[in-house]
Amino acid sequence: MTNPALTGIKIADFSRVLAGPYATMLLADLGAQVTKVERPGSGDETRSWGPPFDENGRATYFQSVNRNKSSISLDLDNTQDLSSARQLILESDIVVENFGPGGMKRFGLDFETLSKEKPSLIYCSITGFGDSERAKSLPGYDMLIQGMSGLMSITGEPSVGGTKVGVALIDVIAGLHATTGILTALHARNESGLGQEVEINLFSSALSALVNQSGAFAAAGVVAKALGNDHPSIVPYGVFHSADRDFIIAVGNDHQFQALEDAVGLEKDDRFATNQLRVKNREELVTQLNEIFAAKPSHYWIEKLSAVKIPAGPINRIDEAFSLADHLGLNPIIDIDGAKSVANPIHLSRSPLSYRLPPPDLK
Repeated sequence: MTNPALTGIKIADFSRVLAGPYATMLLADLGAQVTKVERPGSGDETRSWGPPFDENGRATYFQSVNRNKSSISLDLDNTQDLSSARQLILESDIVVENFGPGGMKRFGLDFETLSKEKPSLIYCSITGFGDSERAKSLPGYDMLIQGMSGLMSITGEPSVGGTKVGVALIDVIAGLHATTGILTALHARNESGLGQEVEINLFSSALSALVNQSGAFAAAGVVAKALGNDHPSIVPYGVFHSADRDFIIAVGNDHQFQALEDAVGLEKDDRFATNQLRVKNREELVTQLNEIFAAKPSHYWIEKLSAVKIPAGPINRIDEAFSLADHLGLNPIIDIDGAKSVANPIHLSRSPLSYRLPPPDLK
């Protein structure tokens, strides 16, 4: 095995909260040396976002996206600190920032200015809605973008109205897009020797992440709506009610549905012969299945369906999900000097990840 793949790569991280810090943590796990730049006194605002706090009184929100980094406090309105920030960037391979459109330019720390002195610099800017004049006034907060992107309109029960996802999903997705863009720019630099600017915005990331739902509008003009736990294009694919608790079935094709019919004793019905017909007659089919499932507990149906290769499983709490991950040998939690966080899901055979530093204290 060799060193982590990004060993020797230096990142100046001027981002805060979630999207940028998540991206730089993933890159740090891959071996990059990340210096997190924070405001003196308060630092990244997620340091105070709690409860919950860990046993040492540290906000678990901050801890979740800031391992493998060192921290430095700099006041960019201070001439000496601004000089230090500039020097840090010029000594780095990559900058990640989410100061908003024109935010870093105000300090002379923008890509256009610094790339003249360091042409190899890779510079990733993360904004809420892009850098156009119309976009500049819009606040880039995850929940707003969940609403404004259409995600909330297709989440939850139809009778409830817009429902957000239970995590700041758009920030996470934007962070993943930022990581992809940065790694692509690094690969291009290996060929040309030149850096470039990587621009990510949360709103475009959200539209892309809506995949089949946004694609339905782009390609066919179809505007999706909330269906609760049902799938817009596949039936049965959702949550069903057993004698003790709800559980999930995901039938993806006609062959699986025929196996489901046989396994649970569902009477053959021409209305359900194809997936297109099942979507059309969704309510009738779901009602019949729930009547059957009400006779036995969920574990009975999950075992019975799994035995004939029909995807089925429980709706776990988070603690139950971690217990399952342990059972599967996935080692989901890592501990760095007493600071616990969720393991990076990437596994590399020749250049494995490295967990070196706990989330930094503010200095």
